[in-house]
Amino acid sequence: MTSRTTPARAVLLAAGLFAMAACGTTTASGSGAVADPSPVPSLTQDHAAQAAAAVARHDKRFPEVAAGCQGRESAAPTGSAAPDGLPTDPAARKYAENHAYRNEAALSPAARCRGEAHAARITAALGGSGGKAAPRTAQELGGLLTGMGYEVETGDVYASSTGGLSFVLSIPESGPCVTGRVGPPVSVKAHGPYLEGGCHEPRGGH
Repeated sequence: MTSRTTPARAVLLAAGLFAMAACGTTTASGSGAVADPSPVPSLTQDHAAQAAAAVARHDKRFPEVAAGCQGRESAAPTGSAAPDGLPTDPAARKYAENHAYRNEAALSPAARCRGEAHAARITAALGGSGGKAAPRTAQELGGLLTGMGYEVETGDVYASSTGGLSFVLSIPESGPCVTGRVGPPVSVKAHGPYLEGGCHEPRGGH
């Protein structure tokens, strides 16, 4: 038997399909237009707000550093996160590519100011300022840095290949890294995180 669809039944079927397709669609009252979804905050704006809040926490934690770096521009990074260009010599080019993992992120003027201020602060402490002797063991060095407000994690303080003490710190909240060694002579510098992540120099390459 051949089934036939009457005109009336066809109209009802089409109306049902239209209703199913429209199910769940929100329309503006009386206009038939699809309503705009709720505005989603910009990821860029959210990141900027989080970064500003982190700097504020840093400044509260280290007021003397904040006072010295107040008003510094934070928009334009200084330095370069990567070489300006690879060498034309094939061997030199390959070497540069294999050691790209050592590249450091650029620091804004404000971040560099904070990093250098922390480096100077630590240098003064390691130099025996206040009549205190410089630390002689990793435990003493870790205790000194912790007492100054820094977060020392496992592996941040270690004996260097020359037999002296070295350390690597990530400045709380503000981002710069500070790397140094106990002298003589004392050597402390600020730099950006490595592009592969963290303040410890990555090992290896490819």
